[in-house]
Formats: sequence, structure tokens, C-alpha cells
Amino acid sequence: MAFSNTYDTTNTGSAVSNREDLSDALTILAPQETPILSLAAKSKAKATYHEWTVDSLATPVSTPIAEGADVNAFDDKFANRARIGNYCQKLRRTFMVSDIQQAVDSVGPAKLAQAEIKAVKEIKRDIEKTISGTQDRATEDGAGTASQLRGLGDWIDSSGPSDVPAAYRTPSTSINGSGTAFTETVMNNLITSMYRVTGATNSLTLVADTALRRIITDFARLSASGDYSVRRVETYGDSSSIKLSVQMYESDHGIVSIVNMNPDCAPDTTNKDTGYFINTEYLGVADLIPLGSSRVPNLGGGDRGYVDWTGTLVVKHPGAFGAITALS
Repeated sequence: MAFSNTYDTTNTGSAVSNREDLSDALTILAPQETPILSLAAKSKAKATYHEWTVDSLATPVSTPIAEGADVNAFDDKFANRARIGNYCQKLRRTFMVSDIQQAVDSVGPAKLAQAEIKAVKEIKRDIEKTISGTQDRATEDGAGTASQLRGLGDWIDSSGPSDVPAAYRTPSTSINGSGTAFTETVMNNLITSMYRVTGATNSLTLVADTALRRIITDFARLSASGDYSVRRVETYGDSSSIKLSVQMYESDHGIVSIVNMNPDCAPDTTNKDTGYFINTEYLGVADLIPLGSSRVPNLGGGDRGYVDWTGTLVVKHPGAFGAITALS
């Protein structure tokens, strides 16, 4: 004798009348944090090429002045001023929903407002990826080359960029590249190098990709002994948890907060070993056209629109930053 079942939905029978079980919850599986964008001070750009000036103090001297000596030479206190800048770049994300999709009931829901919100989240990730990149700046030429901002990875360069005077570039001692194993001693040397530029023990933030973060977690925990390693951990008698994450690193020349880099926005998605030492006093993002949303005419298929942003990255003094571009 045949019996009613739940699995045969292609033929006539009881299964065709079973209701679907679809939750109203919608899960977006993608990293959404934008730590570098969040750390940057916000300002207003007024031209497609945004500029700022940098200056420095003279080297300290201890030469004594003889009694009765006249003053016969004077210094130009603005001789070392330099003007540097970055081009504004435009980013855009579009969205649309058909008129029928707008009318039906859906999970999420899948309406125009939700499409717009998702586009905003996506363009924020686009901004994060762009400002944390290693690309050089470019100017619009009317022949296919669009205006492009210089990413943080290119600002932190001891040999350039060429438009940045040598006195204001990031010292090579503030950058750990390939060929040098990244150790706790190396990290302390990088922090000391940045201190020698700014002379201030301001709190730094290290935005670190996953492989770099794992290395820092093991600082002061692993000690080699023969052919094995011993790991030291911290725990307390009134707690059952073991702390294996380093979120704050105190050095002789500054406290470093360590945060995760958005893995989808990291400049090196292969080795996952990039890190930027950021002094928030010298980092900014200037908006020429603030992030906003616009709607375009419905031509019959449904409502549509776009979100866009035009702005640039401001690195007020490249020498105040540091970077880790390789772990060995």
C-alpha cells in the first residue's frame, strides 16, 4: 500500500502541499570592519589635489656663545617647509531591485532600502582597501587613466615617494621588510625608530593581518630548549580561561594597541603578514564629496541608484609611521 511522504514533490501527492521553512534571518558572511578608516581623522578637501605642509625643527646645538659676541647671521626658519599632497579618488557602488521584487514578500527583506544599505557597507570596504593599499597616486588624463589616491603602503617608504623630500620620508629603521625575521626585538626597534622621529610616546595602533597577529601573540611566550619549545601562558586562580591574545603591547617608547586588519582589504592576501603602525595624530581622510546615495530614473524595470565617495588619504608626516611588509 502506498503511503503519504514528504520527499516526492514532483508528482501529485501530499508532499506538494508542505510549506517551506525559510527563516527571516539573513546572514552576511564577510569581514565588515574598517579599522584604518575608523582611525583616520575626517576633514574636507576643496580640490581634486589635496595638499598640506610639513616642517621640522633645527638640529639641537650646544655651542657656547662668547661674551660680547654680536649677532651677524640669521636663520630662515621656514627654509625646510615642504608641501606634499594626494589626489582624490572616486569610488562607486550601484544597486537596483526590480519592481516585482519590490512588491513581493521576501526574506531579508530584498527591498530597495536593504540594497542601498548593503551598497554603503560595500563602499566602506572599498575605501578601506584603497587607503590601505600600496598603489601610487595618479592624476586624471582624460584618456582612460582615472584619478587615484596614494595608499598608506606607498606613503610608508624610506626611498620614496619621489615627491616627498627625503627628510620627511619614513626611515628604513621603521620598516621591516623581506630578509629580516620579525621578532619581538625587531618590533621594539621599529617603535624606537618612530619615537626618534616624533619624540613623543604617543599611543600607536598596529593594524595587523592574521599571520602577523599570530606572531605577536607568541611574543614573550615561546622559549626554545633543545629540540622543543616551551609556551608560557597567564591564568588566574579564580578564572578558568587562558589568555592567548595580545591586544596591548607596552614598550619603552610607547604603548601599541593591536587590532585586526580587515582580511579582505589587506594589501597582501597571500602571505597575510602586513601591518601598519599608525599614529592617529598624523593620519586623516579628506572628503571632496562625502559618502552619499543618489537615485536614478526608473526606466520601467524597477528602482535603482548608487552610492559614491570622492576623497583622499592624508598622511601628514610619513616619518611618523611604521610598517611590517614581511615576516622574514
